[in-house]
Amino acid sequence: MQNAIPVKKSRGNSITFLILCALVIVFLAPILFIVINSFKGKFFISDNPFAFPTPETFVGITNYINGLERTGFLSAIGWSFFITIGSVVVIIFFTSMTAYYITRVKSKLTSAIYYLFVFSMIVPFQMVMFPMVKLADRLNLSNPIGMIALYLGFGAGLSVFMFSGFIKSIPLEIEEAAMIDGCNPLQTYFYIVLPILKPTSITVAILNAMWIWNDYLLPYLVIGLSTKYKTIPVVIQMLVGSNGNRDMGAMMAMLVLAIIPIIVFYLVCQKHIIEGVVAGAVKG
Repeated sequence: MQNAIPVKKSRGNSITFLILCALVIVFLAPILFIVINSFKGKFFISDNPFAFPTPETFVGITNYINGLERTGFLSAIGWSFFITIGSVVVIIFFTSMTAYYITRVKSKLTSAIYYLFVFSMIVPFQMVMFPMVKLADRLNLSNPIGMIALYLGFGAGLSVFMFSGFIKSIPLEIEEAAMIDGCNPLQTYFYIVLPILKPTSITVAILNAMWIWNDYLLPYLVIGLSTKYKTIPVVIQMLVGSNGNRDMGAMMAMLVLAIIPIIVFYLVCQKHIIEGVVAGAVKG
């Protein structure tokens, strides 16, 4: 009977290991698929997309050169960095302050504001897509600054929700001690609360950066194809011809270049995601 427990644990660990390996394969397979096909000729991709490059199908970096020349990728990556970084900074700054206010100031108004932010998380983008495009056009938001303002609106719901959950776990005694030392509410927030919010701020930054960097629909609807402010997903779509003809080789190459920055960013910051999510779930 004493030997039965280790055997069960060993079997359980083996099953868990196999499940995790299967999940790794499932999630990495699309990335491997894109990388493999980025080095193959566009005609060979359609014939056998899952085959590794052979001396006959291998074209080296030709797809990368063609993609860079045809899409203006270098300009697009600059605007993508500007919009993504600007949006993330603005989202963290404003939503953390909003969450601090509605958490510490208890009233019917702040409760209503909080639930409006929560409700915004479940509203599908398609419901507000056309009114939003019309409003953005009238307010002249078809530029990077306008995109940052729009992303603030769409990203505020989840960010306020996460910050509010974390702020509720901060002892009031810390803020009271700061006020006794002469800090006003703004000083208390910037000197005391904001540094404590670092784990959740990093999590919010990662989640929003991955979403904004990869977003195609909002930049396409607001900025479009006729301006110089095109982002990476929009310029990659330019490789699709008017008759539906696609240069799959160049498209795969540009996708590889597009995912490299966000993968590096994620790998550097991944350890903070669980920490921030758990920290924000201490109190509801």
